[in-house]
Amino acid sequence: MPRPSAKWVDLSTPLSAPVLQVIERLGFEKMTPVQAATIPLLLGYKDVAAEAVTGSGKTLAFLVPLVELLLKRKRNEAWKKHEIGAVIVSPTRELATQIQDVLSEFLSHKELCCFRQKMLIGGNSVEEDVLAILKEGANILVATPGRLQDLFDRKGDLNLAAKVKSLELLVLDEADRLLDMGFEATINTILAYLPRQRRTGLFSATQTKEVKDLMRAGLRNPVLVSVREKATTSTPKLLQNYYIVVEPEQKLVALLEFIRTRNIKKAMIFFPTCACVEYWSIALAELIQSMQVLALHGKMKLERFRMLKSFREADSALLLCTDVLARGVDIPEVDWVLQWEPPSNAAAFVHRVGRTARQGSEGSALLMLLPTEDAYVDFLTRNQKVSLKELDLELPEAKLAETLATLHELQKNDRGTFDKANRAFVSHVQAYTKHECNLILQLKDLDLGKIATSYGLLQLPRMPEMKPHFKESFRGPEQMVDVFSLVYKDKQKQASFQSKLKAYAETGEWKGKKKLIRKNSVPWELANKEREERKEIRKKRREKKQIRKAAIEAGDAVSVKKKRAKFSQEELEELANDIRLLKKVKKKKITEEEYDDEMGIKDGGDLVDSE
Repeated sequence: MPRPSAKWVDLSTPLSAPVLQVIERLGFEKMTPVQAATIPLLLGYKDVAAEAVTGSGKTLAFLVPLVELLLKRKRNEAWKKHEIGAVIVSPTRELATQIQDVLSEFLSHKELCCFRQKMLIGGNSVEEDVLAILKEGANILVATPGRLQDLFDRKGDLNLAAKVKSLELLVLDEADRLLDMGFEATINTILAYLPRQRRTGLFSATQTKEVKDLMRAGLRNPVLVSVREKATTSTPKLLQNYYIVVEPEQKLVALLEFIRTRNIKKAMIFFPTCACVEYWSIALAELIQSMQVLALHGKMKLERFRMLKSFREADSALLLCTDVLARGVDIPEVDWVLQWEPPSNAAAFVHRVGRTARQGSEGSALLMLLPTEDAYVDFLTRNQKVSLKELDLELPEAKLAETLATLHELQKNDRGTFDKANRAFVSHVQAYTKHECNLILQLKDLDLGKIATSYGLLQLPRMPEMKPHFKESFRGPEQMVDVFSLVYKDKQKQASFQSKLKAYAETGEWKGKKKLIRKNSVPWELANKEREERKEIRKKRREKKQIRKAAIEAGDAVSVKKKRAKFSQEELEELANDIRLLKKVKKKKITEEEYDDEMGIKDGGDLVDSE
């Protein structure tokens, strides 16, 4: 393998002058280890499966041979307008856009501008992509897997399969991420459309079982390349990993204090869900007014590119995001990567922190842990060979009350923020149950009252995981807030909310996908009477069933013989009500607690036969 410090001109297979000129213009004086290892192999018509830590220069490792292979063919035979010579498959739009930007630098050279590239990602209609390819042509495709499969499956006017018959190179970038996102079947479909006589480059940060299966299916006798900067770690050499252990209710205060004391200029903050990103982008914009606060998550469409562009151009900013940005995306000058909680799997930790300390720059990362999660540090060391140092952080005593007051005020001023806060908390709890290392990170160990405090909730949401004792540890606003009096700043939403409230008061039915957090109060005597009546009806129904069962066991054919059942109108209405409640539980329109309360189970355990 060439030395890590080898220059581009030292390659055993010399690069063409135009390619060298573009590399020089981009400012890359020397090759990284992964570039020095893979470029000669791809230029030598070998299939390559490369494993390298994030930020190690994998993009140039496949773009340089890609351009060289197309250029070599051009010297003998010109590429036709609609003849595709290379396909790059990327897991996300952001990474595809980044690859396209770097490729554009090469294709802007006067001797390489004859090659046309086309990016195929979601966000626009398939018809637009079809028309663009038919009108402008394409020699290189940079695509996300879903859109590429859509175009391959489309017959008739496009016939993309016919256009890739001369394919020189297929690149599967961030292959492990492609498979993690559930694209295995899609990738296999795409491979079936491509010619067998091609070069394939598979680039990945980790070699999972799924990646190895894909190698067997899509590569012919591949050369395996594994490049790590340090044998004892899977993260970049110049990256410093830290963690702090903080009480649940103090987590937000710790984050704010850390950002203030470390004089952070640019940081990415990873949250577990899209709903968390939505809420905290509003909250942190109010709490940290000295920095620009931006939000990016997978449910956003065109705004994702605008947010990423704004963050790249900003002098001082925080980018709140989900794992949609954990892979491959290169953002200059990110000095810190902050993680609100451990990611869903250990491999995602490596990819997250890899957003800093890229291309020889220094960087740092911080993981926030609760006292119940401290074993996660040892788990990371064993599972991913990541070493973390503990940091101590002094938290001002009065800071928590001040911070909570700000969060409470935000929600009081806009019911929309109140909704976002509750959705964020609920989604956080749900995401926690899906952790890969659930032996260490268990929901039963969490004090949800304290965690709800850190979210600044006005009240505890009604959900199955919320036990009565969490009310004692929850710290809400000093004065109780009637959440039904909260008003949306959005006038259209407020009008809709008022309409639903009015209909609910008249009919008792809540129209729409959302359900109220509580029901209109019913006098206790009336509610108890209705429950007792339902219990009595069910008791009679069970007794009849037991009589029929006993008759069957005794062989009494006369007793068992059924007549057409006749039910009173009251019994039919009761049965219909039971079915309606059961359907609501299954569709999660009401909680199990509400179901039990309606059915009277809690008050007497009427479904259990004590005899």
